[in-house]
Amino acid sequence: MSLFEQRRLCVASSCALRPVSLAVVLAAAPWISSMAASLDEVVVSATRTEQRLSDVLADMTVIGHEEIERSGFSDLASILARQPGVQLVRTGGMGSSTSLFMRGANNQHTAVFVDGIRVDSQSTSGGMDWQTIPLASIDRVEILRGPAAAVYGSDAVAGVIQIFTKKGEAGFLPHIAIGFGNQGTRKADAGLSGGQGAWDYAVGVQTERTDGFDAKTTATSNPDKDDYRLHAANAKLGFQLNRGHRLEATALTSQSNSGYDSTLADDRSKRKLETLGLSWAAQWNPLLSSRISVSESNVKYETVTKSPSYTETTLRNYLWQNVFKHGNATLTANLERREDNLQNKDLDVSERERSQNALALGWGYQGSVHSLQLNVRHDDDSEFGGQNTGSAAYGLALSPTWRATASAGTSFRAPTLYQRFHRIYGSASLQPEEGKNAEVGLHWKQGGDSFSMVAYRNRLTNLIEYNSSSKKYQNVAQAELQGITFAAATHWLDVDWTASVDFQTPRNQETGRILDRRAKRYANVSAYKQWLGWMLGAEMQLVSKRSEFDSKNKRYDWAGYGLFNLSASKPLARDFTLTARVDNLMDRDYVLAKDYAAAGRTFYVGLKWMPQ
Repeated sequence: MSLFEQRRLCVASSCALRPVSLAVVLAAAPWISSMAASLDEVVVSATRTEQRLSDVLADMTVIGHEEIERSGFSDLASILARQPGVQLVRTGGMGSSTSLFMRGANNQHTAVFVDGIRVDSQSTSGGMDWQTIPLASIDRVEILRGPAAAVYGSDAVAGVIQIFTKKGEAGFLPHIAIGFGNQGTRKADAGLSGGQGAWDYAVGVQTERTDGFDAKTTATSNPDKDDYRLHAANAKLGFQLNRGHRLEATALTSQSNSGYDSTLADDRSKRKLETLGLSWAAQWNPLLSSRISVSESNVKYETVTKSPSYTETTLRNYLWQNVFKHGNATLTANLERREDNLQNKDLDVSERERSQNALALGWGYQGSVHSLQLNVRHDDDSEFGGQNTGSAAYGLALSPTWRATASAGTSFRAPTLYQRFHRIYGSASLQPEEGKNAEVGLHWKQGGDSFSMVAYRNRLTNLIEYNSSSKKYQNVAQAELQGITFAAATHWLDVDWTASVDFQTPRNQETGRILDRRAKRYANVSAYKQWLGWMLGAEMQLVSKRSEFDSKNKRYDWAGYGLFNLSASKPLARDFTLTARVDNLMDRDYVLAKDYAAAGRTFYVGLKWMPQ
């Protein structure tokens, strides 16, 4: 039997994803983001400075505005779930709690920024509330896989996700969009952007709601539909002082209200995200530039139940960045301060604070054959003292089309203020989680075709888990996250094909178990084609079996599944665009988390007016 016959994709919803040969990956081809981002596109997430995507040594994906528009995705989480190295788990439908697993790590191990503003919660285990980001405000997303604590400090254990909202350009460009779907889904957004002289601006408002479905499947939960409502607004204002200096202010607010029904009552969760940032970028001469930014994010979470709760996290960040370029070399020096504040009535005191002061240095060299990136950082934490992190990455151009990369880095994440100071569950003796990562990659690019293979191993120690016996958070776990990601892109049979497949083993070394809700194999395949003025898309998502354990250490196994989605978009007249999407076309039943249902077949149709 041939290797192709031995290793194949299983597409039935009831079976696990089988191992896939390299030949299958290349034949099925590519991933959307590779095609959406030219290798000459300028990105910032890898080193916190501008550089061409083709020069980045880290494993990185860019999701462009055009991809977001044409796909018809309903939210940011749905887009991220189709990217290499990323899994998402929802406890219900739109607006429900969502966890992102980057390379098998926990949700709180990915650092998240909105327009350069760090967003994190100091409640429970921390991390990002993905359901609070309004998709209509997003211009592009940069996904950096692999530790980046030597650049960003705490939280960047598994990677970094940077979300950029829309920016104004010369002229005046308004837009209005409306859409409808099943389950009583309604959406609307409007905005305008433009620029004149030294000024540029972009503002937008969004609202969406859905009647949803009954997400909680236990006998003790309310059997009604769990609805969801979101209202959001964003603004960005820029002023070019002269050719080398720019001031920019950015703001975003988003609030949601959704049902989750943990009891027979109509239990609800309310979330609010606010970000505000001001920055000054200066290009002093062709060799030297600097940037000063001051930002704040505020995350509020409230439950409306028989036992209501309320937490509020305020995170302030101050950054002074200096970049010196000479020839093929780039030197960076950053001073940064982070301040966290948590308000919660169940803390030992009603309010707790923490700060971190950091110095970060970086040096990069980009040659025709050899590339090198070195970073070191020292964080002085007000509670834990000094934390040192470092990373080194090397790239070797094997030919004009092939490049090999290798990197190693360390990382850490400080425990949340909730984990340390909750009067019942907290433990003041908690120490930061730490990680050591190593990876190698092989990359090929020729014209519009590309292929990459990245293998990694990330060892995490002092992991913080909740102990159901002691009812305390403890540094008790160690984990090893290892895997390999294949991704490719090609244009074949007049179709743009994209695909990625991940093989991973995110294992708890204390118990030998695969981490809860994480699949060992998952893949995404998509195809886009222009036909009679339509952009037609088809997607296939395959996920192998997963397991999770409850508080009594009882194991639950969930079967693998395959989902098929369709999308279509077409310009109508001159200024109108029609978009349609069907998710879970075959209406498959599948489980993402114990006691929660997943969405069945859904469809959505939207119309956007934007004068050309």
